[in-house]
Amino acid sequence: MNPQELRTFCLSFDDVVEDFPFGPETSVFKVAGKLFALSALDREPLTVNLKCDPEIAPQLRAQYPDIVPGWHMNKRHWNTVTADADLPDQLVRELIEDSYDLVVAGLPRAERLRLDRP
Repeated sequence: MNPQELRTFCLSFDDVVEDFPFGPETSVFKVAGKLFALSALDREPLTVNLKCDPEIAPQLRAQYPDIVPGWHMNKRHWNTVTADADLPDQLVRELIEDSYDLVVAGLPRAERLRLDRP
């Protein structure tokens, strides 16, 4: 996955905005004001921090060397995924969608319904 594909995919979900609270080099993708993906899109290798179910995160890290504990994040809930490595693009997309869904699941019910994700 390349940087433009990553950006386009993250922005394809409902109510997502790209923000730059840490400076122009770090894209922060938010849903309803809550972070679900963070990436320095111009860096190599291309990595993205994604929220992950804490029960699944260790399994993913054990199975894929390109998935590690989240850089500068809560290591229990966040993974750093090297998106332009040997991981299949479909897996990266699924991890991004899972991150989005986890964040949406934590929103108030009215917000979830507005986003069509009860």
